[in-house]
Amino acid sequence: MICQSCKEKTATVHLTEITNGQRSERHLCQECAQQHGLAVKTQIPLNELLSTLLSAGPQAGEGSSSPASDRACPVCGMTLKRFSKETLLGCSHDYEEFGQELMPLIEQTQNGKHQHCGKVPSRRPQEDQKNVALNNLHHQLEAAVKNEDYETAARLRDQIKSYE
Repeated sequence: MICQSCKEKTATVHLTEITNGQRSERHLCQECAQQHGLAVKTQIPLNELLSTLLSAGPQAGEGSSSPASDRACPVCGMTLKRFSKETLLGCSHDYEEFGQELMPLIEQTQNGKHQHCGKVPSRRPQEDQKNVALNNLHHQLEAAVKNEDYETAARLRDQIKSYE
């Protein structure tokens, strides 16, 4: 898709706005989006980052093949060694099988987060920002109660009350 502003470059920023019930879409290239005041954060594609991190090879002092890289998913047979070459997992069970090895890569790629929350426009209405913050606090509160971390839960409860 071509940028709707300069009509030259490929559109990489896709903005959907709903105003008074009317939906409008704009498709812009990186440069035009910045010129229109849209904050665009460049991210490394997940498969590129994972490939780079996993292809770094074994750490100093380890052999050429570790038991972890030879471990295979019982459902699809995927191994970490194969994943480092292909950068694609074989099935959904791989997340459970290799969770310990994948979680640091996922968190690094997603700025410390391990749950998808989507992209958010930088000029988001204040009410929406408040709702997102409240939603995050509620999730953190549930996790704290589940983990029996009552001090954190009390602090989060107080933060939620201050927002409401």
